[in-house]
Amino acid sequence: MNKLFLIAATSALIGSASLAWAAGDAAAGQAKSAMCAACHSADGNSVSPDFPKLAGQNAGYLYKQLTDFKSGARVNATMSGMVAPLSDQDMQDLAAYFSSQQMSKGETDPALANAGQAVFRGGNLETGVAACMACHGVTGKGNEGAKFPALAGQHAKYVELQLMTFRSVSRTNDPGMMMRNVAAKMSDAEIKAVASYVQGLQ
Repeated sequence: MNKLFLIAATSALIGSASLAWAAGDAAAGQAKSAMCAACHSADGNSVSPDFPKLAGQNAGYLYKQLTDFKSGARVNATMSGMVAPLSDQDMQDLAAYFSSQQMSKGETDPALANAGQAVFRGGNLETGVAACMACHGVTGKGNEGAKFPALAGQHAKYVELQLMTFRSVSRTNDPGMMMRNVAAKMSDAEIKAVASYVQGLQ
């Protein structure tokens, strides 16, 4: 109960901070999105699982990631170079555009479905892994106010990589170390299963 309360309280606190950014212009964002298409595709549904789908992602989360790449809070040489010339308005507009698109559907590996669902919905009480749905929602749509990302339909390979980087602390832009604390307790098998499970959520 205390753990769930802390998650809810943290969500509310982060959500209040998200009010500081204003919604961008989706039409303007589309006009500025050509440079993103090579990796993420024109509508944000990347073909390669090495690059995340941006379509349908929560705008607040997208905006935060862009600003984090620009500030260095999140490290990726390619993305840091791409966002360097962008203004704050550009980033808000791009976030608005991609969030307005519909994410393409993915599939869950049947062999990993049960294990992935178990961790996503219930966590692991023995090792202290929190249920993913506590922050990302039962259907994996995330939480716009708290800037928690939508996971439903995202490439399994990308999700797996991000969980690994949180676990190894090579990615550190998660508020309050929330994802680092969760991923640190996850096994390789749990990470792979959850990643596959969310890829098939709709």
